[in-house]
Amino acid sequence: MSAKHWALCLLLLLVPVQAEPTRPRARDLGIVVGTLPPGPHNAITDVKGVRVGHTTLWHGEGPLLPGKGPVRTGVTAILPCPDPWDTRLPAAGFLLNGNGEMTGLAYLNDIGRLESPILLTNTLNVGRVADAAVTWLIGKHPDIGVTGDVPVPVVAECDDSTLNDIQGRHVGEKEVLAALDGAMEGPVTEGAVGGGAGMVCYQFKGGIGTASRRVSDGYTVGVLVQANHGLREELTVLGVPVGAAMPEAVLPRRSFGSIVMVVATDAPLSQSQLSRLARHAAIGLARTGAMAHHGSGDLMLAFSTANGIQRGQEETTQSLTQLADQRLDPLYQATVEASEESIYNALLGATTTVGRDGARAEAIDPVRLQELLRSHGRL
Repeated sequence: MSAKHWALCLLLLLVPVQAEPTRPRARDLGIVVGTLPPGPHNAITDVKGVRVGHTTLWHGEGPLLPGKGPVRTGVTAILPCPDPWDTRLPAAGFLLNGNGEMTGLAYLNDIGRLESPILLTNTLNVGRVADAAVTWLIGKHPDIGVTGDVPVPVVAECDDSTLNDIQGRHVGEKEVLAALDGAMEGPVTEGAVGGGAGMVCYQFKGGIGTASRRVSDGYTVGVLVQANHGLREELTVLGVPVGAAMPEAVLPRRSFGSIVMVVATDAPLSQSQLSRLARHAAIGLARTGAMAHHGSGDLMLAFSTANGIQRGQEETTQSLTQLADQRLDPLYQATVEASEESIYNALLGATTTVGRDGARAEAIDPVRLQELLRSHGRL
């Protein structure tokens, strides 16, 4: 084969294959949630310093072979700052419904500081992902556990066994390190990527979604969700019961699923204020029709990039700026709006996925969604 032909083959290998056209986001369809403006990327990364990375695992078809496939899973990494071990940020978690796991939540709520990346994956991969997070932190700080303190990683999960060989625990150290090292500012890929690869939302294909809002004080609130919750008839968009109007191709799910919601802001907030911000994410979730079923795990975490404490300064007197409680309402509104829109973006960003045993999770039809909203005067 000539050098020209080799070059052509290499070029074809490097060109990504895209089975479907680019999926629209909510605002592309005219779906505007609330009144506050989004940030430039309408993503959690609009909060300066926050980065997001994904590793997606996608291979195999046909009947489930436990431990082998089909595989539809991954991990999503949120870096709250370039080095969360060195710069501990104020944070708080909220548990709306407890059939789920977020490691490190007890420590985080007691100390009020986030000192690790936030990682999202599937239920049975929590241990391996947490172990890999420790490896990543030790790589940056070799004194961990030797002369220094030890971390408690934050890893949250949803059950993707409807589509994925979850027993295989396919996300390992290599995949976690790739997501962390590849975390970037700017636009965030949504839908069936990273930890969202195998997720099902309102019995449509779900996954990762994000949005942001700016408030008049100049602060930004960003939200990222891993959406794997709800029944079709519950889905509401801008107050319209669209799920009940789209009863076709409903995928039976193995559980009521879960959702993880991460809220970031650059506003200088205390732990108690961040706890309230995390709770307000649940209002955005409810606006999409969710009821937090008994079998659902609904986990929220909020952090601020302001008032970081450098490791080694913990024993000194600290003077911190805190926003007055009377100025929190715009941030509450921003959290609610961005949380609601993040879930819509998770749905709209996902593509139709066939997983284990031929289980097929249909992507929501954006044209049909627009028609329903127009018929109710919402577009």
